[in-house]
Amino acid sequence: MTEEMGSAGQPKGLLQQMEELMASLNADLSALDADLQSTGSSSRGAGEEHEAG
Repeated sequence: MTEEMGSAGQPKGLLQQMEELMASLNADLSALDADLQSTGSSSRGAGEEHEAG
């Protein structure tokens, strides 16, 4: 029974950790997306031409 109570307490901690990780990933992806949008089109075009050439 103590194991059941212990395992019942774990998911809450794990869910909290997962929510925190997802929040930080969201922030990182948002920053990366903004960076790619600001420099992406010119960088991608030059990169593709360089690889093709």
